[in-house]
Amino acid sequence: MSVDLIIEDDRWAEAGLQVLADRACAAALAHLGLPDDAEISLLGCDDARIATLNAEFRDKPVPTNVLSWPSDDLAAEEDGARPYAPEPDLPDMPLELGDIAIAYDTCAREATEQGKAFADHVTHLLVHGTLHLLGFDHIRPQDAALMERIEVEILASMGLADPYEEDGF
Repeated sequence: MSVDLIIEDDRWAEAGLQVLADRACAAALAHLGLPDDAEISLLGCDDARIATLNAEFRDKPVPTNVLSWPSDDLAAEEDGARPYAPEPDLPDMPLELGDIAIAYDTCAREATEQGKAFADHVTHLLVHGTLHLLGFDHIRPQDAALMERIEVEILASMGLADPYEEDGF
């Protein structure tokens, strides 16, 4: 598992984003039984940068916590079905899963508002972003239920509480 990190906001380096990302992304892949030779590109940025990206790619000119750009569309056609398994572009090549961007300001604000440890919240968002790269989504109801259940299972395997419970971690 390789997370290629670009840090645009130095607060991410201080927060140990590389360690958090390596752990969260690897846990997501392991939970789904995927090979550990996958590659993810990660941008650690601030709210201004993610607002620009959100405007450019989603037509929403506001900050958000995390954005994902999968290399391939792996989404299932049927609501609630598992996405298609990723495959490398060429044999013996690593799986290039895509790109994730995460905003420090929004993550810090959300963690504080929700009474969660910053590292735990970021870990959840990195698992969430990784699942998006793997074709999971939360637009349709059964897809959302599947994605949430898998997030909770992955986080539990890491010793983290259910982030969707009111008393979450």
